[in-house]
Amino acid sequence: MKKLIITIGTLAGTWTTAAAQNSNAAEDTFKYDALHLSSTILTIVVFGVMILTFIRWLLDFRLKSKLIEKGAPDHVVSQLLQPITSDNKNVTIKWFALLMGLGTGLSFVDYYQPLGIHSLAIMSFSLAASFLGYYFYINRREKP
Repeated sequence: MKKLIITIGTLAGTWTTAAAQNSNAAEDTFKYDALHLSSTILTIVVFGVMILTFIRWLLDFRLKSKLIEKGAPDHVVSQLLQPITSDNKNVTIKWFALLMGLGTGLSFVDYYQPLGIHSLAIMSFSLAASFLGYYFYINRREKP
């Protein structure tokens, strides 16, 4: 019985070791590097947006305080104190188009393995196509 367990254990260990050696180390390195690079870029973008938003709030506050100190007309101050409104529908459609293009590109990249420079080309073209679709949507919406 011990010989059977040792034989099965040895065969399983050999099979596992052979499977680990056959893994594509270059592909794993590329995936790790791509994930690390994208997370670094995302972190930089998030902190950049936070800093720019804080600076904008600070400058808006200083401008409004100076206007009130100088005694600017009420209608000018009230116009500046109103928050900036944007068309939320267009922003939502833009993000939908962007994320849809991103998802489509990632699907094509997954389908056409191995990862490489063609993966970047697929992602670029899919994002460009999504922005082009958004552009056509905006143009069609603006025409009566």
